[in-house]
Amino acid sequence: MATPLPSPSALRLQYASYLEFCNAHAFSSMESFYTSPIKINDVPLAPADVTAQFRPLVAAFPDWHWEIRHFAIEGEYLHLHFKVGGTHLGIFEGIAPTGRRVETSQFTLYHVVQGRYAEVWDVTDFEGVREQIRVGMEGSE
Repeated sequence: MATPLPSPSALRLQYASYLEFCNAHAFSSMESFYTSPIKINDVPLAPADVTAQFRPLVAAFPDWHWEIRHFAIEGEYLHLHFKVGGTHLGIFEGIAPTGRRVETSQFTLYHVVQGRYAEVWDVTDFEGVREQIRVGMEGSE
C-alpha cells in the first residue's frame, strides 16, 4: 500500500526545515532529507555525494544563502525559484577571491517519495555568478 502524501502545509514546513540546514551549511543534516540513492538531474548519488557538491561552493562563498522567491506544490512535486548568492571570499572555479557580493537565480524541482527528496532537478545561473565576480578584472568585458 502506498504511503499517503504529506499535506501541502507539512511539505512546506519540512522544506523550511531543510532550507535552514542548507543556509547553515549543515551538510549531514541535509542528507537526512534525501532517499538513498537520490537522483540529481537524473544521476543516482549517495546523499553524502550530493552534499559534497556544496563544499566547493561554500568554500568560495562562505555566506552562500538560498532565499525562496516562489514555492509551489503539485502533488508530490515541489517547485522552487530562489535568489541565491554570497560574497566571493575563496577560490571559485579557479578565480581568486574578489570580495564581490553576487546574486543569481536558481530553479529546483523536487520529487517527494515517502516524505523524502528522491529526485531533484536543478538549474542555477553560474555563468551569471562568473560574470559578476569578473567585473573589472583584466580581460573581462
